[in-house]
Amino acid sequence: MARKTKCCRLNSLEISLLVLFLLMTAVSVGLIIALALKSDSEKQETTPEEPIPSVNPPENQYLIGVGRADCTGPVADLPMMGYANTMQTARGIHTRLFSRAFIVDDGNKRVVFVTADIGMVSQRLRLEVLQELKAKYGDLYRQDNLVMSGTHTHSGVGGYFQYTLFMITSKGYIKPSIQAIVRGIVKSIDVAHRNLRPGRIFINKGQIADSNLNRSPHSYMNNPEDERNRYEFTTDKQIVIMKFTDLDGDGMGLLSWFAVHPVSMNNTNRMISSDNLGYASYAFEQEKNIGFLPGQGPFVAGFSSSNLGDSSPNIRGPVCVNTGEKCDYLNSSCPVGGKKACIAFGPGEDMFESTRIIGENMYKKAKELYSSATQELHGPIYSAHQWVNMTDETVPFNSTHTGRTCKPALGHSFAAGTTDGGGEFDFTQGDTDGDPFWDGIRDALVGAPSNETVACHEPKPILFSTGEMDSPLPWHPAIVDVQIMTIGSLAIVAVPGEFTTMSGRRIREAVKKELEVTESFANAEVVVAGLCNIYTHYITTYEEYQIQRYEGASTIFGPHTLSAYIQRYRGLAKAIAHGTIGELPKGPEPPFFSEDKLFNQVKDPVADVAPADTTFGDVVEQVNTVYKVGEIVSVTFVAGNPRHSGDIRDTTFVTVERFHNDTNSWEIVHTDASWETRFHWIKALGGRSQSKVEWHIPLTAQIGTYRIQHFGHFKDNSNITKPYVGTSDDFKVTKSFYYY
Repeated sequence: MARKTKCCRLNSLEISLLVLFLLMTAVSVGLIIALALKSDSEKQETTPEEPIPSVNPPENQYLIGVGRADCTGPVADLPMMGYANTMQTARGIHTRLFSRAFIVDDGNKRVVFVTADIGMVSQRLRLEVLQELKAKYGDLYRQDNLVMSGTHTHSGVGGYFQYTLFMITSKGYIKPSIQAIVRGIVKSIDVAHRNLRPGRIFINKGQIADSNLNRSPHSYMNNPEDERNRYEFTTDKQIVIMKFTDLDGDGMGLLSWFAVHPVSMNNTNRMISSDNLGYASYAFEQEKNIGFLPGQGPFVAGFSSSNLGDSSPNIRGPVCVNTGEKCDYLNSSCPVGGKKACIAFGPGEDMFESTRIIGENMYKKAKELYSSATQELHGPIYSAHQWVNMTDETVPFNSTHTGRTCKPALGHSFAAGTTDGGGEFDFTQGDTDGDPFWDGIRDALVGAPSNETVACHEPKPILFSTGEMDSPLPWHPAIVDVQIMTIGSLAIVAVPGEFTTMSGRRIREAVKKELEVTESFANAEVVVAGLCNIYTHYITTYEEYQIQRYEGASTIFGPHTLSAYIQRYRGLAKAIAHGTIGELPKGPEPPFFSEDKLFNQVKDPVADVAPADTTFGDVVEQVNTVYKVGEIVSVTFVAGNPRHSGDIRDTTFVTVERFHNDTNSWEIVHTDASWETRFHWIKALGGRSQSKVEWHIPLTAQIGTYRIQHFGHFKDNSNITKPYVGTSDDFKVTKSFYYY
């Protein structure tokens, strides 16, 4: 008993250690609690000395993928698509053309938006892209969750249509042209698909000044006065941007919409160019992708078209070039020289500078909005799509009166062109009477329009009743895509043509009203994405149509076209808001004509011939030995036809290279995708040609030793294609001629 008591008794040392242990435990627990509270407090309020996260913790997240790919097609001999002038054929490269894809997935649904540096998306192009995507991805990317939009540059090549009118103006269905665009678009989606990762999306909007002007003010002023009074300007000045980041807040991409025609490069241009919207993308991507050549790097910036129908970048407006006086207000013509003398001018000294100025205005505002964007998108994704027979739509005005759409037809003023690029002969804008002389020629060549079509299109005097012309194939489409996709509270209205300013405003308002009946779309932001999925020319308001300027004459489905579209887009918006997308009728599918029914009037290029005592790649006109920054380097080579280079995507005809003494090597600083370079192909007779390369040395260029190289292919008389390289002499670039 005594032994047991003794073993359980604690001496004074043991008691002291036990007390000390308990005290230390209590202190440790207290410290842990204090640290936890301090940490929690710091999460609530970050001190200024600590790094501030670039974004707040997300409430939800999307899977986001961005991608870009070269879609530049043949750059020689083919007609450009935009000014409808078959004589305006490509002769080189100003800038390359790219497709930019943006994929967003909310875990249940996925949507894809593509903006491509092309004139417009044709029905044939869309159908071929969808075929390629189905072969690769099955039913993942479909007509109902893919929107394809063209920037509407007028300096890309044509040849990607299946309807007769468009094939005529671009000399047919040209396989190398459409293949380059299809492959570029699909590749951009491939890249975006591979890059999918969790991220966040923000939106912002602002106004851009001095970048667009209404080129048909007389038509615009025919809209109701009370409606016009709601708006400060006769064009939309608003730009809307989407900012894509990963979960760390690092930028992935930008997508924006602004209403301006990419016609800063006018109809005298012969070089492939992405024009003003393309310059904005170029400038934004070059700033974000430091150390990368144009078209490379992870950040993707898409500047998309919107309701640009009457919105011109030629902000100095139209003048009579032979007198300096203003053009006629209604007809846009001059007393001497007619409409050909009435030309609108941009802000620059030439079309290149005007392109840069307008593009830079968009880039700078987008950059500002991107940096300050705080409104985050949350919520599910939806996409609604229908095919519609636009030749047979009925629009109820009230309980007793209805309007209807018409078979396609173009008015006389369609042939007049615009102040951004006038047409031929004596056609003028604002013509509501027609001309018996041209009507007689039309009747003899293609037949007169039916009385029904004439009545349906009034007051349009019909030049071509394209809906009644089907040889060798229909001249215009009848089945048209209508589509809306929403990401959170943002709605993207994909329209199949060129909506005018007021037409775009009306359709945005109608869609917004339908969406906002549900709380999830409160304060919805609605944007119009132009020239999507299929091209159907212009869409004016009913009031603008009455004036019959170029835009009204090109509204092919008649005076009630806009009302029919509003009715359809309201139906899509209503289905999205009420969760009834699955109940929407799919509509009649469009035709896909077999290639043997399509025609091609572009001949294969002849064999190349080098002048006597020369070979391909030889320098004909050499560079100087020294240049100052700001000057232009020029060198000319014996060349082959660029079409002999085949698929030129992801290649270059030109490099500007700087020599590094420390590594005894040449570094490529510019390619033909760079704004600073210009590649001119000069065609001569008998298979002879030259390539002239210009480098407009930027003021920021480093001093040093440079050279220019030209890459190409020639076809010999045996029909064998061979590559060649031409290299200029070395030359120095300096800040001043007094560099010694």
